[in-house]
Amino acid sequence: MDILSAVITLWLIMDPLGNVPVFLAVLKRVPPERRRKILIREVLIAYAVLLFFMLLGDRALALLQIKQETISIAGGIVLFLIAVRMVFPATGSHEDSSEGEPLVVPLAIPLIAGPSTLATLLLLRADAGSTFELWLAMTIAWSATAAILIAAPFFYRALGERGLVAMERLMGMVLVMISVQMFLNGVAQFLAR
Repeated sequence: MDILSAVITLWLIMDPLGNVPVFLAVLKRVPPERRRKILIREVLIAYAVLLFFMLLGDRALALLQIKQETISIAGGIVLFLIAVRMVFPATGSHEDSSEGEPLVVPLAIPLIAGPSTLATLLLLRADAGSTFELWLAMTIAWSATAAILIAAPFFYRALGERGLVAMERLMGMVLVMISVQMFLNGVAQFLAR
């Protein structure tokens, strides 16, 4: 496993720049003095979920008798759908209609630690030389994501709405290619059996 490619893949899937407007919309009703605390709490919860899934996710799937090629194909399909949604976003608001401050959902899960991130962790775990390498890649990608999301107001002011949309679409195009490769790898593993 190449650590740099794992970091880039995980970072793209976590989509911090694309999530900046979503985070700001969800936190709009929260008092400004609480926002930073909530952001830090949510990124730490997401890290705990990612770490738990990295360490124990393969055991849960083994218990369910799900094979590696199934994870690769399903992960590729899910990632492709997410990437297409990034490139061609639906019209409408990302705004959360619930009152009060968010806890776990939707910020930590699924925006940071979503299904495609968890599936990718499982795929990378199968290819990883060691658990330490995967942990390092995951931690670097998560740290970069957390830094961007905590600095969300700055990025929104610096890039503006159009800049964030352009970055999200660019990341979506890269994710389309990664998802197709994941799908093809799964099909190749299945046919090789």
